[in-house]
Amino acid sequence: MTVVTLSATFGAGGSEIGPAVAEALDLPFVDRAIPMRVAEKLGVSLADAQAKDETVSTGFTRLISSMALVPDLAAGAGPIAYNPVPDERIFREQTEKVLHEIAAGTGAVILGRAAALVLAGVPGALHVRLDAPAEARLEHIQREHGLTQAQAERLLRDNDSAREAYVKYFYRCGMNEARHYHLIIDSVRLPMTTVVAVIADAARALSLARE
Repeated sequence: MTVVTLSATFGAGGSEIGPAVAEALDLPFVDRAIPMRVAEKLGVSLADAQAKDETVSTGFTRLISSMALVPDLAAGAGPIAYNPVPDERIFREQTEKVLHEIAAGTGAVILGRAAALVLAGVPGALHVRLDAPAEARLEHIQREHGLTQAQAERLLRDNDSAREAYVKYFYRCGMNEARHYHLIIDSVRLPMTTVVAVIADAARALSLARE
C-alpha cells in the first residue's frame, strides 16, 4: 500500500503532477472523487459537497451550516426532505473518514483536502508540498489559462486564501509549514518530468524502507 499526499499552492501544477505521479506509481489519482464519496455518506447532492469543499471565505460556518443537509427519513412518503446539520465538523469528519478508507485500501495519490495532516500518522505515507514563488506561478497561470496579469493575480490570491483558510479553520495550522512534509518542491521552475520522478522515487524508497 502506497500513499502520496500532494499539497499545492494555486498555479503550482498539482492537477497535472498528481495524475502523472499516480501513473508512474500505478496508483489511483484521487481528487474530485472525495466530494462525491462524502456526498454519498452525508446524503447531500454532489454540488453541495463540492461547494463546501471549495468555498472558504467570510461566513464559512454559516455556509456549512446552511448547506450540510441530510435526509429526513421520518417525513413519510413523497419527496425526501432535507434538514440542515448545525455542525460543520460533520463534513470535515466524513472527509477524513474517506481519506483514511483510501489510505487503508489500495493506496492512492491524493491531491489537497489537507491530506498531509489527516494522514500524518499513516505509516509509509509520503507527504509532498508543491510550491513556487508567486511570480513564477502567475506566469504559469497566465500561460495555461490565457489570462491577463490582473485576472491571474486575482485568481491566485483568491485560491491561495481559500486553501489557507480551509486548513486554518479546520486544523488550526498553515499548510506551508515544512514540518508537515517529506518533500517541498518548486514544481514550476523545475521540469515537470523531474518533479514527477523525484516524488515517485521517494515514494518507492519509503515503501521499501518499511519492508
